[in-house]
Amino acid sequence: MLEPAYQVDVVVVGAGVAGLAAAHRLTGAGVSTVVLEAAPAVGGRMATEKIDGFRLDRIGQLLPTAHPEMRLTPGLDGLAVLPFAPGVLLHSEGRHHRAGTPARPRSARGALHAVRALASAPRTGPGARLPSAAHRAPRLPVPGPRTRAGAPLGSSVDQARLGAALGRLAGTPVERLLARPELPAARALAARGLPARTVDGFLRPLLAALLCDPDLTTSSRCADLALHAFARGRLGLPEGGAEALPETLAGALPPGTLHTGVRVTSVATNAVTTAEHGVFRCRAVLVATDARAAAELLPGLRVPDFHPVTVVHHTTDIPPATGASLLLDSDRGGPVAHTAVVSQVDPSRAPAGRALVSSTVLGPPPADVDTAVRIHLGRLYGTSTARWETLAVHRTDEAVPTMRPPHDPLRPVRLLAGLYVCGDHRDTSTVEGALRSARRASAAVLADLGAGRPMHTAESAAAVRAA
Repeated sequence: MLEPAYQVDVVVVGAGVAGLAAAHRLTGAGVSTVVLEAAPAVGGRMATEKIDGFRLDRIGQLLPTAHPEMRLTPGLDGLAVLPFAPGVLLHSEGRHHRAGTPARPRSARGALHAVRALASAPRTGPGARLPSAAHRAPRLPVPGPRTRAGAPLGSSVDQARLGAALGRLAGTPVERLLARPELPAARALAARGLPARTVDGFLRPLLAALLCDPDLTTSSRCADLALHAFARGRLGLPEGGAEALPETLAGALPPGTLHTGVRVTSVATNAVTTAEHGVFRCRAVLVATDARAAAELLPGLRVPDFHPVTVVHHTTDIPPATGASLLLDSDRGGPVAHTAVVSQVDPSRAPAGRALVSSTVLGPPPADVDTAVRIHLGRLYGTSTARWETLAVHRTDEAVPTMRPPHDPLRPVRLLAGLYVCGDHRDTSTVEGALRSARRASAAVLADLGAGRPMHTAESAAAVRAA
């Protein structure tokens, strides 16, 4: 029998990070592909609002500079990820403490040397300088809390043990991390043999920031992957805002591949039905939407719980004296889990002469979130926030899928021949997880279609581009 006519080899539903990355891999393999997005712009949850020269992310996602998935994804060559200062700043009992290894030690002795180097690093109180990222704006002499290395990490021996643990983790293959017994992250940390002060004062707030999970109910395997990336490099932000990542992917796709404002109402193995433009016939469909939208198109797909995230953006003409550092609250003395003067990391996020302070609240926010955040930020930064201007409060109830144990970070992406799914809900609920699921899903599509064979004609590709 003759094969039915079709318009395109693969239809990708959703132009978030996962869908765009998968489309890059498919088009790069010579497979004709069209991406359909219901929204007027790409990116999904990786959106950036522009107000009076400020670039305000809706969800303050942190990117590890050392994660291989970022380097392996086609189309991201033009993305600039600007790093925070090495490690993090911890706020505890009115002081700032530098924590985290700036380089990967290869042994316990190397870890001890690294921790001793951190312990002797310059303080960040008045008149001191913090290590900073490229493009950092000049620092103004604003009084702030005293800063020192060490506490709340404990004694020098405790610090050496932490450095050795991070060094071993950095050198451990991912396969071995995934083979470890699985527990909730909080229980796994308690069983690792590190002092409770180190766990509660450093690892707990760090993982809360990386996983958007303040109670650390996340699978220990996912927590280990996050710590592995942290130990091997630094944390960073996309230059220009979170939207820069999906926009970079979208801009590198072949012309005519991406169609926004197209709402998909149903999918099958050989067709996609849209509300506005009829039916797209194809040989395979890849659903790359968020978890809830994917379940509406694919009945029976499990919808996970979610971690809510609220991001509060303030501006001031006198930035706090923390430089390009990510600041965590070890004391858990208020709603803010982590905060940063992001314009010190990425000057493009604020107009000249203004500083942008972005703060993240995890879990359900307090009733008057802005007032509560201002009070907490005053303690964290050691300065008055009365004159700070509130630019935006972005609350996202379904910001990050939960990853409670048992959690499979390699959930199936091939539902049946011709129908596939990808996204952070199929892997780990991070940007890297979304990219990894896109890689797995596109590989499954190519294997089923037969990569390397001519699978479309010039006429069919032209028809899709004209649609």
